[in-house]
Amino acid sequence: MNDVSFQALSRRQMAERMARDIPEGWYVNLGIGLPTLVADFVPPEREVIFHSENGLLGMGPAPAPDQADPWLINAGKQQVTLRPGGSIFHQADSFSIIRGGHLDLCVLGAFEVAENGDIANWATSAADNAPAVGGAMDLSAGAKQLWVLMEHTTKDGQPKLVERCSYPLTALGVVTRIYTNLAVIEVGPQGFTVLDMVPGLTLEALQAQTGAKLRLAA
Repeated sequence: MNDVSFQALSRRQMAERMARDIPEGWYVNLGIGLPTLVADFVPPEREVIFHSENGLLGMGPAPAPDQADPWLINAGKQQVTLRPGGSIFHQADSFSIIRGGHLDLCVLGAFEVAENGDIANWATSAADNAPAVGGAMDLSAGAKQLWVLMEHTTKDGQPKLVERCSYPLTALGVVTRIYTNLAVIEVGPQGFTVLDMVPGLTLEALQAQTGAKLRLAA
């Protein structure tokens, strides 16, 4: 990004931007990696019920170092907190919540998202916390909405928003919105529609870093 007229969001700013848009009262699963940061930015006075597939409902933000419970972790093995009224249960019950259509929203990271809503987000590296597809396939099929939180491009500048995914697919046509370090983009019948961009960024500059046609919201 050579254009100095805008500043890309940090990872925590990306998570905070998404957190502002989650409606009150929604049940939300946070996938491993970047999506887990979203829980840190929902204030206690708001009712957003976070779910983790290893068996947590009512998950709160990350704990202070001196208040961490080593037995209380999310699906990515990170230490978390429970909000008042939160519960812990068997992983089979957790997947009944997922597969039963009880989640309003799932937030996942991705390697690629296609303009028709296809998502590719699974890894095969043994170094990953959760190699292969994991629970993302169930979450993609079971949640009422799927939002993706990811960097707009790869580390070497290649677009992650594309016409068609080149990686193996996790699910077909399920992504409804994407939050990146540059923009918020809706996915619909017309493809990618830009809802919001970081200050100073133009549609032309955003298009140059995107592998599919962009449209501005009316």
